[in-house]
Amino acid sequence: MIILSKKTLYFDHSNKFLTLSLTAEERTRTRRPCLADNGEELYLQLSRGIVLEQNDILTTQNEEVFVKILARSEKILRVTTHSQLNFLRAIYHLANRHIPLEINLDNLALENDPVLKELLIQMGLDVELQNAPFFPEHGAYHQH
Repeated sequence: MIILSKKTLYFDHSNKFLTLSLTAEERTRTRRPCLADNGEELYLQLSRGIVLEQNDILTTQNEEVFVKILARSEKILRVTTHSQLNFLRAIYHLANRHIPLEINLDNLALENDPVLKELLIQMGLDVELQNAPFFPEHGAYHQH
């Protein structure tokens, strides 16, 4: 098993290079076994509190293996509207529930939740179920 113990800003092209696709929730759990995209066994042994991002590079203690983090597609709700006020109201109500939320200039994304989907539709927003990478905002005390 390959133990990934640190993040790095570079990687040595002559060494072994793998990819690891993770959902948004999986990118917050940095002490656990997982499988690289090619099926090789990996173990994440990173400092607690780290949230992995798309294109982060992890490596072993001796830097013989490098692993690039990719955001895996997952079922999300994509929320749009033509009303800026409805958009702001949606952000307020969703943030008040402390749910992971991706905020973009023209849309929101959140985990697939039928109750929240119905709430957003009742608020006059357009909600579409999609299979896409999810990049929720990190809290104010986020470490990277």
